[in-house]
Amino acid sequence: MTEKHIVLEDIDPVVFYGVGNNHLQMIKALFPKLRVVARDNVLRVIGDNEQMGHFEECIEAMRRHVLKYNSISEEDILDIANGRKTKDDAVKDVVVYSISGRPIKARSENQQKLIDAFERDDMIFAVGPAGTGKTYLSIALAVKAMKEKQAKKIILSRPAVEAGEKLGFLPGDMKDKIDPYLQPLYDALEDMIPAVKLQDMMEKHIIQIAPLAFMRGRTLSDAVVILDEAQNTTSAQLRMFLTRMGWNTKMIITGDMTQIDLPNDTRSGLREARRILNGVEGISFIELNKKDIVRHKLVTRIVNAYEAYDKEKAHSKAEESNPKEDK
Repeated sequence: MTEKHIVLEDIDPVVFYGVGNNHLQMIKALFPKLRVVARDNVLRVIGDNEQMGHFEECIEAMRRHVLKYNSISEEDILDIANGRKTKDDAVKDVVVYSISGRPIKARSENQQKLIDAFERDDMIFAVGPAGTGKTYLSIALAVKAMKEKQAKKIILSRPAVEAGEKLGFLPGDMKDKIDPYLQPLYDALEDMIPAVKLQDMMEKHIIQIAPLAFMRGRTLSDAVVILDEAQNTTSAQLRMFLTRMGWNTKMIITGDMTQIDLPNDTRSGLREARRILNGVEGISFIELNKKDIVRHKLVTRIVNAYEAYDKEKAHSKAEESNPKEDK
């Protein structure tokens, strides 16, 4: 007779046990010679020595399955207990899985280039129009690095640049004023990490979300650091951010050069960085375009319409500044 305690690390035990503990009941039925008692994220197991070893192997395989896919089904439990591959293992080139079990992977050639660059280089600039998956895919890569223990922290940041209303006129304290700017980052994380687990990771500062101004003076080590909306940084702000990089850290800087909200007399730090850092070893620049847009089909049409308008406007300005001579 043996007694062991198995800790279900890095996963939400509610997902593991199933609705109404139906997964747990199924596991108990598969191992009738063992008495299994669950409390929080710890399994207390008593029983047959011979069956105990197989039980531990199966529970670890199930834990890894939940960690990877954010879900587990009764069919998956049966497959694992019987030594078979689960159906999800057949899906290739997946970065991570959403909390609903949907595979998150590259959906275009340039998105795949972003994934490849993350594997190869420590600093990646991903530049392209709205809807090309820059932010979402970058956060997926960060979550994958965390799950595979390649990074200890995820740090997400955005410049708090007003695009309409002023910060001072928004209600609440500083956090309340800043949170709307960071909401797209929260949305992506909530799609990939179960709510309870995400809240715990944020409380422990394993995942940190902060405006760019809060980065000054820090050294960011053992982390995946993402700067979103970098087109709205000044040259000094982006230079400050890039030099925060510490040991064992990867940085992803995303931006859309068609959506600059800076004052007209302020140069975008992202535009300047593309010119200064292009060709530097260890830094990749990935250019995404309207062919990479993965949102509603209208987004592509909107981008095309605005591109045509911008070209027409630039042409009109050129004609005004260089009027033809009267014959």
